[in-house]
Amino acid sequence: MAVREIDVRPALRLDAARVATWATAGAILLILLAREALPWATDYPKAWTLPLARWLDQAANWMIFSFDLGLFTFKELTRGIAWLMDWPLGWMEAALVSGFGPEDSLRVSWLALAILAALAGHYIKGWRLAALAAGGVLYLAVFGQWEGAMWTLSVVLVCVPLAAVTGLLLGILATRRAWLEAIIATVMDLMQSIPHYAYFVPVVFFFGIGTAAGVIATIIFAIPPMVRCTILGLKRVPNEVLEAGIMAGTTPRQQLLKVELPYARPTLMVGLNQVIMQTLSMVVIASLIGVKGLGYELLFSLQNLKLGQALEQGLAIVVIAIVLDRLSQAYATEAPWLRHKDAHWAARNLHLLLAAGALLLSFALSPKLAALQSFPESWTLSTAAFWDGLIRSVTDGLHDTIKVVRDFLVIYVFLPVKKTYQWLPWPVVVLFFAMLGYRLGGWRLASLVAGLLLVIVTAGYWPATVLTAYLVTISVLLCVIIGVPIGILAASNPRANTAITIWCDTFQTFPSFVYLIPVVMLFKVGDIAAVMAVVIWAVIPIIRYTNLGLRNVPEALIEAAVSVGCTRRQMLWRVQLPVALPEILLGLNQTIMFALFMVIIAALIGTQDLGRDILLALSYSDIGGGVMAGLCIAFIGIISDRLIGRWSEQRKQALGLA
Repeated sequence: MAVREIDVRPALRLDAARVATWATAGAILLILLAREALPWATDYPKAWTLPLARWLDQAANWMIFSFDLGLFTFKELTRGIAWLMDWPLGWMEAALVSGFGPEDSLRVSWLALAILAALAGHYIKGWRLAALAAGGVLYLAVFGQWEGAMWTLSVVLVCVPLAAVTGLLLGILATRRAWLEAIIATVMDLMQSIPHYAYFVPVVFFFGIGTAAGVIATIIFAIPPMVRCTILGLKRVPNEVLEAGIMAGTTPRQQLLKVELPYARPTLMVGLNQVIMQTLSMVVIASLIGVKGLGYELLFSLQNLKLGQALEQGLAIVVIAIVLDRLSQAYATEAPWLRHKDAHWAARNLHLLLAAGALLLSFALSPKLAALQSFPESWTLSTAAFWDGLIRSVTDGLHDTIKVVRDFLVIYVFLPVKKTYQWLPWPVVVLFFAMLGYRLGGWRLASLVAGLLLVIVTAGYWPATVLTAYLVTISVLLCVIIGVPIGILAASNPRANTAITIWCDTFQTFPSFVYLIPVVMLFKVGDIAAVMAVVIWAVIPIIRYTNLGLRNVPEALIEAAVSVGCTRRQMLWRVQLPVALPEILLGLNQTIMFALFMVIIAALIGTQDLGRDILLALSYSDIGGGVMAGLCIAFIGIISDRLIGRWSEQRKQALGLA
């Protein structure tokens, strides 16, 4: 009689996980009970702190003052790069703002730019997009935001091509070597987890303060989405298409340029759209390091509490974002080059010829017509007084209600969460998340989570990280409470879905700076205002992914639930939401990332977290402190991304969706 072999490895793994969980729970309980006898667990001793920030600062100082590359020093290299950036910036600023030629009279006039925008919109999609683009340009002129808008646009037009080309080349290189793709993917993960401000500290140290430094920081920040979209697009090219190219006798270069890149064009255009939006977002914030434009003017207005003027400038930024977003999205989806490819030469290039004619006519008439050189001030309108009056009436009318809400949130939400987070010993937090990582992804994920948390602790950034986590936790909980029901409504009601989608699309084009205006207006400065700004900015992903997850529930499951007599409420709670949970978790992950970015920006209105550390580092050129604070935020993002991503994968496997 044969003896049947029994595989006991799954049981052993289960037992090991159970033992590890109970052991970790016991250690956590022991630390909590003995908390008073373990002062090092509450306040990490300064003697144990690793001076990582100081080491980074010393390394940076060595690079800038002592690192010699032979023909030139590292400082000369960085200053040379900044000098090179000044050339395209100078040309673009001359074309749009300062002018060139005799008496600086030649520049692209407001009317010419409106015509160019209309021609671009008509070429891409038609008259509706042409009217939107031209209307956006005229809005900037009519409401007195022209010069600031042109400074901003000149920087965007320099940054976008450089970031897009760099990202495209890196993405192509990544698809050619597996080991290189792993390195680039890791670097991109880290770059996308680091908030905007953290880029400024090393850039200012190496490249100085000014527009060139802002351009360099913006290019670095905007590269990752193009890299990711390039890798994704090239990997999606079917093998049959690649084999057809090889059989046609293409060289590797021809295969790339004539087969792979054309096939991946839609995905690449999505990447370009993301580069444009990232660039505009970063350029606005780069006003902190001296970049001229609407961001600089908005920052000045906010600092002086000129909220009506700030709102006008914020709306101008929104108009630019909407126009650029709609043009780039339409170009990606409509593929106008295909629509015009069979026409004769003049028809194919009609819009280009008209644009060239408009520019030449503008250059010819501008020196003679002052109204073309700059939009006459007597023609401009201002709504600042209206907004100031509205703000006063709203704040006066809602003062008592807002005070009640603010006091309730402070007493029953903010202070309890803050005190709890500060009370928890750091070993408890490290052990808890390490155990969670082990249950979700094994020892590798547990080691990653514990290692990143220990770096934060040993570097001396735990108190500031705890304050950041407290703000993010409250913000994300509010986003879930608000966003999930809205996502459910969008998935169940077609008319509501249309309105909610438009609302999400519009709000996602707003640069993050803009959200500070209404919250300062209503809640003044402080933690509550910061959280409200975060919620407005970060609620969009959870709405989108909840809607998407519910819409992707298989029809067969819904029909089966109907056949067994489920009510609509039972259908939602027992069928649709459990099946949509993996998608909702991905939305939660994106919401956390958005919240981390916005919390740092909210440091401008009085928070005391890692964002404040970055601002202080920027003020004092403390490169080590700024980079370490940025890395701590990145570590929080990486931990949440890995844990939630793994949880989502497990749910997909359990539901048979993976």
